[in-house]
Amino acid sequence: MGTLKFGAEQAIHKCLRLHRDEEIVLITDHETSDVSDALMEQINGVTSHVKRFVMEDFGDRPEDGSVPLVFPAVIAEAYETVTASIYAAAGKRGELKSFRIPMLDIVDAKPDLRHAHMPSVTRQIMETGMAADYDVVQRLSKKVYDIVHKASAIRVTSAAGTDFTAHFNPGWRWIISDGLITPEEWKNLPDGEVFTCAQSVTGHAVVDGCLGDYLSKEGSCESFPVLVDMADGIITHISCPARPDIDAELRKYIAQDENANRIGEFAIGTNIGLDRIIGNLLQDEKFPGVHIAFGHGYPEKTGSPWKSDAHLDVVMRRVSITVDGMPIMRDGEFLIL
Repeated sequence: MGTLKFGAEQAIHKCLRLHRDEEIVLITDHETSDVSDALMEQINGVTSHVKRFVMEDFGDRPEDGSVPLVFPAVIAEAYETVTASIYAAAGKRGELKSFRIPMLDIVDAKPDLRHAHMPSVTRQIMETGMAADYDVVQRLSKKVYDIVHKASAIRVTSAAGTDFTAHFNPGWRWIISDGLITPEEWKNLPDGEVFTCAQSVTGHAVVDGCLGDYLSKEGSCESFPVLVDMADGIITHISCPARPDIDAELRKYIAQDENANRIGEFAIGTNIGLDRIIGNLLQDEKFPGVHIAFGHGYPEKTGSPWKSDAHLDVVMRRVSITVDGMPIMRDGEFLIL
């Protein structure tokens, strides 16, 4: 395990690669003040042109999502002159649609902007996933990309009962997300994954790692696994037998728009510096293995043809992966190192 300072150094110097004359926006909240303070220390060591925004200064953030915070115009205006930005804040119900997607729309529209995205970041994440050896992560990510980017089908299985096959459109792009942030690709930090949008997925998933979006607050779901049946890319049944409250939330989540019940993102985690699921999606989706997401498949990155206000990542443990008949992972261990 590293330190909070070292994790912040990696984020600013190795991933974002901030320059002396740049202007940067840092968006944070009360819950992650220790992380944002560490990031600010590193930023101030590089440039004095920084604008720090605290989300609670713009309104309440109720846990029930009854009035999710809207992305403020004053922050949008600040983005007009910056070339780098960081979002480091706790995830709240409803804010994906009201705050983060509008922010990322601005990020995607600025051709010279580099953005580090850290929803639900914690001190633990800064000391583990952000303290990984990103040279190793980058080499492995390139190996995985070279194998999968022309794949027609990938089968995912696990001893827990996962068994599904994803099929891919050769015209849709696979993305390497390995910590190197560029104007062309903003990145989630900590990093380490290769992803695309699945054209279709059929089979059964036992989600025993963790859940994304505002459900990430529930931590590891190993003791209350989510069961997902899929056919031709559509969720046909979803349940959480051990937690009726989460069961109800999931059913509501995938009904929020016409594409929320589709399997969008398909990703392989490549951060082999991680040795355990910690119950926080931001990091756990980079854990060696597979995660999929319901809804939005990042069409702006992958070229997939649909959009959704939903994007709920779900992580599975100790999976085996076969790419067009070629095994590349067995029981959570890469075979291509």
